[in-house]
Amino acid sequence: MDGNVESEVTSVLKSNGKVFDPAAVASEPVPPVVAADGAIVENKREIVLGRNVHTTCLAITEPDFDDESTGDKEAFMAGVLARYRKTLIERTKHHLGYPYNLDFDYGALAQLQHFSINNLGDPFIESNYGVHSRQFEVGVLDWFARLWEIEKDEYWGYITNCGTEGNLHGILVGREVFPDGILYASQESHYSVFKAARMYRMECVKIGTLVTGEIDCADFKAKLLLNKDKPAIINVNIGTTVKGAVDDLDLVIKTLEECGFSHDRFYIHCDGALFGLMMPFVKRAPKVSFKKPIGSVSVSGHKFVGCPMPCGVQLTRIEHINALSRNVEYLASRDATIMGSRNGHAPIFLWYTLNRKGYKGFQKEVQKCLRNAHYLKDRLREEGISAMLNEMSSTVVFERPLDEEFVRRWQLACERNMAHVIVMPNVTVEKLDYFLNELIIKRSIWYKDEKVRPPCLAADIGSENCVCPLHK
Repeated sequence: MDGNVESEVTSVLKSNGKVFDPAAVASEPVPPVVAADGAIVENKREIVLGRNVHTTCLAITEPDFDDESTGDKEAFMAGVLARYRKTLIERTKHHLGYPYNLDFDYGALAQLQHFSINNLGDPFIESNYGVHSRQFEVGVLDWFARLWEIEKDEYWGYITNCGTEGNLHGILVGREVFPDGILYASQESHYSVFKAARMYRMECVKIGTLVTGEIDCADFKAKLLLNKDKPAIINVNIGTTVKGAVDDLDLVIKTLEECGFSHDRFYIHCDGALFGLMMPFVKRAPKVSFKKPIGSVSVSGHKFVGCPMPCGVQLTRIEHINALSRNVEYLASRDATIMGSRNGHAPIFLWYTLNRKGYKGFQKEVQKCLRNAHYLKDRLREEGISAMLNEMSSTVVFERPLDEEFVRRWQLACERNMAHVIVMPNVTVEKLDYFLNELIIKRSIWYKDEKVRPPCLAADIGSENCVCPLHK
């Protein structure tokens, strides 16, 4: 074993358009790109999946009969873990494309790792299982209830296992409130929203978006009017996955009202996975608040907050939850969650961070992220690289690097001709300079031949943000 447990991109052998790679590397064509003059430009870029982990997995082997006396097995495992730790350090150093805050220290909580903490069932009703952390969980939920302006006796929620679970739950509540409702979501919504539609066999209508990535309420209105006889369940993005765009919640509500949908005929779920916790601390930003006619809000706990394990927070109105909640004799509790058993450590990590940082601490970190995001966008543009940054976002969108090895090295998230860097609290100016310097050197190699040109991003981020040869 060479200790390299980092997965790589496989080389894909092709013949007559067929993929033969045994690592099950799949590809599919990307939709055509429309140039600024309206012409269709063929885009031959393909989606290349990562290497099958079976080629690098760490196999389980049986210990030798005398292992207790020799200690060989323990030494072997210690070596594997030491090499893995080195990989984690290196990969963290080159992490820019995904919205995880990697700047945290939870050493004080190491004393709890010896306990199997499970928050079974309803967070507000203690079950027979006594090794739980409900007291931390409800404290965290109350903090978010204050943030989103809903009284303690008017909400229900729980700590989810990830942001996707928050979306699955919010949309499920919407469907239970309106069993014949139609789900509306912008085409730039997180894939979990469309996963929910498939899981729940819901009719789903995709809404177009503006070049910023924000929902196009003109298109939303047109599609609402086609289905006036059915209730509406709407997913509103508080930060889209690729461009970090924030849907205009107030305009969505106004559009519903203009189309004749009274407040008892629609349900709004707000997917705030990343920016839902950042936006309250942005000056002049619109509010996500239960004082408005929304049904639920979810955020991720492992993104801006910075938990070491995936988790999230989901809040809804208590009046909606009775349709889902059931008594469970086995638990001596009720359950309206998706998963039932839930990570009892996650609420403790969240509680610990919220206490340490508070509103002022988060505000300071948000300001730092936005400031550094503007720095990155400005530097990219100075170097002649197409780039866009939405006003309420720390997600910088720029031209997709030509080399997939570079994409893997910096763990960039890509779509069509775009890549993005999400500036989190752990992303310093020094780290951005390190990345930029490497990108600039690489581009001088990629584009030294005049026949190879940087991609046009006019259709993706607007001609005003594109500095390809056509739009300089």
